[in-house]
This record gives sequence, C-alpha cells and structure tokens, in this order.
Amino acid sequence: MSVAARTVFLFDVDNTLLDNDRFQDDLRQELTRAHGPGACDRYWAIFEALRAELGYADYLGALERLRIERLHDPTLLPTANWLIDYPFADLLYPDALRVVQHVRQWGLPVILSDGDAVFQPRKIARSGLWDAFSGNVLIYVHKENELADVERWHPAAHYALIDDKSRILAAVKAIWGDRVTTVFPKQGHYAIQEPPRDGRSVDLAIERIGGLLGRDLSKLTS
Repeated sequence: MSVAARTVFLFDVDNTLLDNDRFQDDLRQELTRAHGPGACDRYWAIFEALRAELGYADYLGALERLRIERLHDPTLLPTANWLIDYPFADLLYPDALRVVQHVRQWGLPVILSDGDAVFQPRKIARSGLWDAFSGNVLIYVHKENELADVERWHPAAHYALIDDKSRILAAVKAIWGDRVTTVFPKQGHYAIQEPPRDGRSVDLAIERIGGLLGRDLSKLTS
C-alpha cells in the first residue's frame, strides 16, 4: 500500500499507452497465416463470447477453447508462444514513457487496467510499462467498480484518470466527482466509436497521449 500521494495519475494501458488495435491486427494476420481464415474467424467468435461471459479480453483463454475444438491440430501450439512473446514494446505510443515521467512532478503514476490475470500482466511487462511504473500496477475485471480498492492501495487527495474509453471516464466521474480529473486521449477504436456524449465527464481531451507533455498538470490536479 502506498503512502498517501498528493495526486495519483491512473493510466489505462490498451489504446492509451500502447496501440492495442495494431496488436489485434497482427494477431488476425498471424492466425490467418498459420491456421487459415476459418480458424481466425472462429478464434474471434470465441474471443467475443468469452468477453461477454467474463467481462474482459481473454486472448489466451480464446486460444485454449479453440484448441479444445481442434485438439489434434499441433500447429496451434506455436501460436501460444507467439502471443506470449509478442514484442509489445514496439506498440508503445510516441512519448508514452516520457508522459509517465512527466507526471511524476505532481504525483504518483499508476496503471489501472482491465484484463485477465496472466496475459495482461505479461503485456504490461513485455512493453516495459511495469518497470516504467515501478510496479504500481492494478488490474481488475471492471475497474470502474473497484475505486474503493484503488483508494486502499493508492490513497490520494486527488486522482487523474487517463483513459481512451469515455464510458469509463463517465463512470468514474460519477463516483469521484471533483476528486478526479478525467483525461480523454482520442486514440483507438473505442475513442472513435464512442466519443463522450456528456462533456462534463471529460475535463481534458487530447489528440494523443503525448499531448500531456509540456502541460502544467498542477492546474488540473489542485
């Protein structure tokens, strides 16, 4: 548990700090190349069904279920290694790591992500983000429902939430109110498909994560 900070900066990962859309495109290409378009389509159908069931993206779980359906296809096994060894550091957005260092002037940067308990930590570690955040990583199923636990691990007078999903920003704003500054980087498919409908849930919109560089964030977190 952290000593109370002036401000805790809560960063989402996928399409906030790294280009997860590009990862999914690469995975589609790899599945098609290695197993054919039919297996690729089946993988993503399983993936979406699992996400509806579990509430988060489960890339390895979808591969496990596909393997059960194709139990005598050993070519699926190298795909697991492809997933686990994927070079996520190549997907970091320009200036993402510099932004993490930039906000340290005013408080503590913490990863606040949704995801599974195996692949999401691996992604964060492989990208270099685990070290960049000094191990301050929280991963939940539905993070907007876990704010009390966030406060327990990282108490602060004020929070700043940087997330590409407008529904997450709105949900957290509804709970924390003026205790949180919400930042909306307009990156990735969620930001394009679901722009904020209520301007009150977003305190600052930026075109990309690097847009935080050079800003005096004390004005946002006071």
